[in-house]
Amino acid sequence: MARVQATDSLVPRQVFEIPTTSSVKSDRQMQNSSSDDSSQGSGVKLKKRIGLLDGVAIIVGVIVGAGIFVSPKGVLIYSGSIGQSLIVWVLCGVLSMVGALCYAELGTMIPKSGGDYAYIGTAFGPLPAFLYLWVALLILVPTGNAITALTFAQYLLKPFWPSCEAPIEAVQLLAAVMTCVLTVINCYNVKWVTRVTDIFTGTKVFALLVIVAAGVWYLFQGNTEHWEEPMRGTLTSPGLIALAFYNGLFSFSGWNFLNFVTEELKDPYRNLPRAICISMPVVTIIYVVTNIAYFSVLSTDEILSSDAVAVTFGDKMLGFMSWLIPFFVACSTFGSLNGAIFASSRLFFVGARNGHLPAAISLININCLTPVPSLIFLCVLTLVLLFIRNIYALINYVSYVEALFTFLSVAGLLWLRYKQPKTERPIRVSLALPIIYLIICMFLVISSFFQSPLEVGVGTAIILSGIPVYYLTIHRPVKWLTNLSQAIHLWCSKFFICMPNQEKFD
Repeated sequence: MARVQATDSLVPRQVFEIPTTSSVKSDRQMQNSSSDDSSQGSGVKLKKRIGLLDGVAIIVGVIVGAGIFVSPKGVLIYSGSIGQSLIVWVLCGVLSMVGALCYAELGTMIPKSGGDYAYIGTAFGPLPAFLYLWVALLILVPTGNAITALTFAQYLLKPFWPSCEAPIEAVQLLAAVMTCVLTVINCYNVKWVTRVTDIFTGTKVFALLVIVAAGVWYLFQGNTEHWEEPMRGTLTSPGLIALAFYNGLFSFSGWNFLNFVTEELKDPYRNLPRAICISMPVVTIIYVVTNIAYFSVLSTDEILSSDAVAVTFGDKMLGFMSWLIPFFVACSTFGSLNGAIFASSRLFFVGARNGHLPAAISLININCLTPVPSLIFLCVLTLVLLFIRNIYALINYVSYVEALFTFLSVAGLLWLRYKQPKTERPIRVSLALPIIYLIICMFLVISSFFQSPLEVGVGTAIILSGIPVYYLTIHRPVKWLTNLSQAIHLWCSKFFICMPNQEKFD
């Protein structure tokens, strides 16, 4: 199958072909089609409702989730010293910034929703793009959302069970309710989504400022003993350094989520790079000063013995007000999950639009102009994973997979510069940036093979399992799957009052 260009479809529609939807149209739909500039002819499309401030809030809101409140322990374990931990945090921010700038070029050259999926498909063809979608569908997105939802529930319930863990059933139920509530908000109105993101982004930044202020006050009292030998105990093994980076990068994950919703971003050629250049330095600075506060107040042993560093910090510094930290962490994860649901649902929406998932997932509600079936599909996957007890173990199996596909996306940038040198690039980053990023990603991926062979093997097996699925459902489709997809598509069109996207092919 020939590789496609930026304006072509990733795959011909076979198993997941969109059937005729004339039976679904009503007089009201036709009136909406003629009166709304976002719907034309036989389809509708997503509206550009996300401004620069909303874009910054989405990036910061998705990145600043539960990670910074718990992952400093993981970075310290594999760094060995507080000095090297801070170096890792700074370099993780710089690496994320470099990656985000590379994605800014990709996002403005290929201004389509879907992020890595769209870039890998344009550069390397449909099979690699499908494999990314397969891994994201099976584990990455719903697992990340489920963990965020469970973290929210655990911290919100913490004041009610101060001396022990909250019952798992209560945690799962509250996490499921929150997931459903946020899904409804995302289905109803994009403006509500951005408003929730803006509010809770401010809340989580305020929570981190409280931690920073307490740490600065503690330092000004003359408590500097933890900084007398900051590099003592430093670990230099390449494998351990790679694992320290993985833990740090986990807290920065989500820097590419704005690329998933490029089609809904106002003036993406200007606002996408601006949002990246504003949000990434802000997040990096906040993370570094927050870790300085942690290390100033807590000893290395206290951090390593804590499962939630921020809560331990609050118990030591805030006294009777220590309940604020669990509350703020819950607010942080609430906003983070809201942004993740919004952005990741567009990934599956674009995958379905390109024929890599059932066509029903590419439908858009004609009243709200949101991908309702995609949002509900993602909600169901997340709810299923909420009730798997060993869900946290899944992250270890696919952490390197994220680095692998990010490597592939940035490699696609270099490939497209060679293959399509005349394609318009509103943003053109220095050639050194993608090369540096690729070298570091290669180091992380290779180090993983030696340090965590089991996790790497399972992650690779998950990727390879998508190959037979691709050939059975897309390359050489099975007839009964085609009929089933068309039946589901027609039912969803009627039940959710949806129509196909106007821009069916990427």
